[in-house]
Amino acid sequence: MPTVDDILEHIGEFNFFQKQTFFLLCLLSAAFTPIYVGIVFLGFTPDHRCQSPGVAELSRRCGWSLVEELNYTVPGPGPEGQCLRYEVDWNQSALGCLDPLAGLATNGSALPLGPCAQGWLYDTSGSSIVTEFNLVCADSWMLDLFQSAVNVGFFIGSMSIGYIADRFGRKLCLLITILINASSGVLMAISPNYTWMLIFRLIQGLVSKAGWLIGYILITEFVGLRYRRTVGIVYQVAFTVGLLVLAGVAYALPHWRWLQLTVTLPNFCFLLYYWCVPESPRWLISQNKNAKAMKIIKHIAKKNGKPLPGSLQSLRPDEEVGEKLNPSFLDLVRTPQIRKHTLILMYNWFTSSVLYQGLIMHMGLAGSNIYLDFFYSALVEFPAAFLIILTIDRIGRRYPWAISNMVAGAACLASVFIPEDLHWLRVTAACLGRMGITMAYEMVCLVNAELYPTFIRNLGVLVCSSMCDIGGILTPFLVYRLTDIWHELPLVVFAVVGLIAGGLVLLLPETKGRTLPETIEEVENMKRSGKNKEKMIYIEVKKLDTPLN
Repeated sequence: MPTVDDILEHIGEFNFFQKQTFFLLCLLSAAFTPIYVGIVFLGFTPDHRCQSPGVAELSRRCGWSLVEELNYTVPGPGPEGQCLRYEVDWNQSALGCLDPLAGLATNGSALPLGPCAQGWLYDTSGSSIVTEFNLVCADSWMLDLFQSAVNVGFFIGSMSIGYIADRFGRKLCLLITILINASSGVLMAISPNYTWMLIFRLIQGLVSKAGWLIGYILITEFVGLRYRRTVGIVYQVAFTVGLLVLAGVAYALPHWRWLQLTVTLPNFCFLLYYWCVPESPRWLISQNKNAKAMKIIKHIAKKNGKPLPGSLQSLRPDEEVGEKLNPSFLDLVRTPQIRKHTLILMYNWFTSSVLYQGLIMHMGLAGSNIYLDFFYSALVEFPAAFLIILTIDRIGRRYPWAISNMVAGAACLASVFIPEDLHWLRVTAACLGRMGITMAYEMVCLVNAELYPTFIRNLGVLVCSSMCDIGGILTPFLVYRLTDIWHELPLVVFAVVGLIAGGLVLLLPETKGRTLPETIEEVENMKRSGKNKEKMIYIEVKKLDTPLN
């Protein structure tokens, strides 16, 4: 009996239909960027100070510059000057223009300090959720909660929506996630207070990442074997393109509500995919819906301008399937090889998230220009994608993946011992680490789908990738709390985590040149790929020849 890959060889593995669908789904990938990293612009924290009644009038009367006003009226730089103010009545006429506090105390530091009861002044021409809701000082944890809510949503959504997608189909689940994501994004942009904004951001997290991964699953199931790795990589490159676009849009729209609305509204256009993107024929076959699968296959053949051979005009369920298979979480750990795949993939998803987000936090948040820093850091991801494309067919998946993790870990470890005065070398090591972990992130997405049979493929990808959401929740604490102990301690942790991930990847089977597994038995037979290679090729040729004759 022919597989879907066998049929695609006749009707087109990457022809007009696949290219059209691929382009449409890449737009979906790029649109996910504002949700994943939008906090950089939505929640940026500008320099700020307490708002003290009377200071502005005194400054105007004395003709102070901004620097003079800060020197005379703010307790000092850092947290003290941002979160505390002098308990002084700045409206009293006795205050002079030259060192106005001199007559109140012999030493300015002896003056009583109090909280910013009148709010804050922010040194920015735009706005963010920080400036609008005053998420600074004692309330700065509310910004962390905002970002954690997205990752909590990613985690819950991946676990639940993944099951629904494998049970009820990729297309239905994709359209539902698009609708909910777009609606909650608009509602977040018009939220009247922090609580409602947090709720709608959580809802976005519940559906947005799951929708992105379902799009990834769909495109890998539509194309043939030879193009599967390329579309998987370019689908993630589309996310990088979204990073560049987001930097430009955020620069043009420095007010967070307009920015949120602008990056959300295009998502409603994706509802048109109801007429453009069909259901996955692989999923339909795994559910014994062969008539619907054949209808879609004929549609693909017509779009591609290819005839469908008469010997492939009908489909039967695999003999191994017997009856309709319903995915279960237990299927991810029931058999030895799938259990090993699940545990290693979960750890690597966790590692990729921690290092990817952690390196950005550790290196990029102190930049003077948030837009340029964000733009340049995104550019580093393109060479990573090109390296994968150059090596993945020549060497395979496993070794480039393992080496990229080890390079990221080694770069973090090297950064610990590079002196501060060798700034160029530290930047080089940081970029090398960013490239390495970007490669690892893209590789885990690609290989994850290749290590599970069809009926639990979507569930497997979403459950394993949920560990990157756990990493996203923990990363701010790893970076900021460990930095308080020792500035380079987070890099030591990243190095250890990355090197371990690289070693574990070597325990996985090589998937280069393999068709997507259809059954659990096929996955279990990956264990000894070298010894079983001849047998596997023989079986595949036999399955090809039987219906074609």
